[in-house]
Formats: sequence, structure tokens, C-alpha cells
Amino acid sequence: MTTHLTSTALASVGAKICPIAPPGAQQYADQLMGYVLWGIGLLFILGVVVGIGATVAGRAFAMPHASKAGVVGIVLVFAAIIGYLVLPGIVRAMTGSGCV
Repeated sequence: MTTHLTSTALASVGAKICPIAPPGAQQYADQLMGYVLWGIGLLFILGVVVGIGATVAGRAFAMPHASKAGVVGIVLVFAAIIGYLVLPGIVRAMTGSGCV
């Protein structure tokens, strides 16, 4: 009986705790996330450019495997972009407001 009451009390206290950044830390967190966002965007662009280059080089030099790898690379980059746009929404929906 005591264990049940204790776990219920802890669960009600835990529901009220919401993590927040310390004072003054939010600007650095935003700056870091901005760098991550731009870095991922550049990697997506680089992946598309490399895929197009492999496709063109494979066609120009009669290398079908390189051409096929370039097309697969482009498709995978676009699949990663779709995942990058969709998955954060799914995680946000599963975790709720962020309160523990």
C-alpha cells in the first residue's frame, strides 16, 4: 500500500516538472541549432551535387554502375530530406509538451 501511494505521489510531482534552459543559455542554444540547420542543409546540397556528378560522369564515361549509384544517391538524399522534415514532428507528438 505504501509503495503504491509513494509511486502515485512521485508521478504527480513528476508531471509538473518542465525542463527550461538556464538564464542566458537560450541564445547559445539557438545559435548552435542554427549552425546545425545550415550544416545539414549544406550536406543535403552537397549530396545532390555529388549524385548529379556521378550520374553525369557515369553517362559520359560509359560507367553504368557509377550512373546507377548517382541516381540512388540522389533518391536517398531526397528520402533523408523527407525524413528530416517529418520525423521531428513525430517525435514532438510522441513526447508531448516536454514536461516529464
